[in-house]
Amino acid sequence: MAKARVGLYSTKGDALTRTHKFCPKCGPGTFLAEHGNRRSCGRCGYSESKAASPAPAPVAAKAKGKS
Repeated sequence: MAKARVGLYSTKGDALTRTHKFCPKCGPGTFLAEHGNRRSCGRCGYSESKAASPAPAPVAAKAKGKS
């Protein structure tokens, strides 16, 4: 059964580039699936979390002073 490769490669001019990472355990040819907060391998079960964007700094509460 053929697997779909749509979306795993992009073209820029005459060059093909990969859009997804390879699995570090399975090696080249096995792509990691892209999920919202992680990447995972469907073959061996390897999973890694995506780098989260830094949280915004908390806003300090203003002290209520006597006026």
